[in-house]
Amino acid sequence: MTSKPLDGKVALITGAAGGLGRAIIAGLLDAGAQVMAADISKAGLAVLRDANPTAANALATIDLDISVQKACEKAVADTENAFGKIDILINNGALGMGLIRDDHFTNLVGIEEIEPQIWDQMIRVNLSGAWYLTRAVVPGMKARRFGRIINVTTSMFTMLRGKFHPYGPSKAALEAMSAGHAQEFEADGITVNVVVPGGPADTAMVPEASGLQRTALIPPSAMCGPILWLCSDSGNGVTGNRYVAAEWKPARSIDENRKVAEAAAGWPSLAQAPVWPGGKPPA
Repeated sequence: MTSKPLDGKVALITGAAGGLGRAIIAGLLDAGAQVMAADISKAGLAVLRDANPTAANALATIDLDISVQKACEKAVADTENAFGKIDILINNGALGMGLIRDDHFTNLVGIEEIEPQIWDQMIRVNLSGAWYLTRAVVPGMKARRFGRIINVTTSMFTMLRGKFHPYGPSKAALEAMSAGHAQEFEADGITVNVVVPGGPADTAMVPEASGLQRTALIPPSAMCGPILWLCSDSGNGVTGNRYVAAEWKPARSIDENRKVAEAAAGWPSLAQAPVWPGGKPPA
């Protein structure tokens, strides 16, 4: 039997029942990984299981509200109990602007429309959930001196776009967290990277009310190229980067794709000259 690049690896992925999640899971399973698929939608998870009938031994699902810290801890423990470990964490689960209204692409959302509870909910899901899960998986990854953490953020345009709150700021914070965690965990054998579609993707986060043609949207399967490479042994030592999935083409070599699709996560060029007593903060 021919070995696959992720044979023996175990992945926990959130937002598993959504468009990006389903595509990423299909790629992980095809690459040989065992997958714990987490989502708040029980119906969506049932559809996911039905769509992968031959993966019964490699795919398990768990109902998870990532905005709840104790639930995230339990999901990590349940995954480790089911599969023995977690090698890969993909923080893909998120709420989009459709939480406010479907026509947010064509009729942007002003601050007066954003109720404080909506702001709090989106920050808990899009940012805190990723932190809760990261905190829970890191001890096991440190003990094995191996780990892959991939955070799905968004384009810089969307992060900084006016009237696209709270989604843009929540993803900008996740990007900054990714850059900091890449530095923190590098010596422990854990890599942290960001993968983004690069623009509107063909998922439910882009509703019909957007007016965009579905055929012009980025296919969710585009996420698989950079993610599978980062999770494989070929991605050893690659950390602190962001990858634009729409720019990662199967016909190109890895080196060619990296030249086009890779950049440093966050905004490191703005962090090179802090005004600091003594000249430089401690590493």
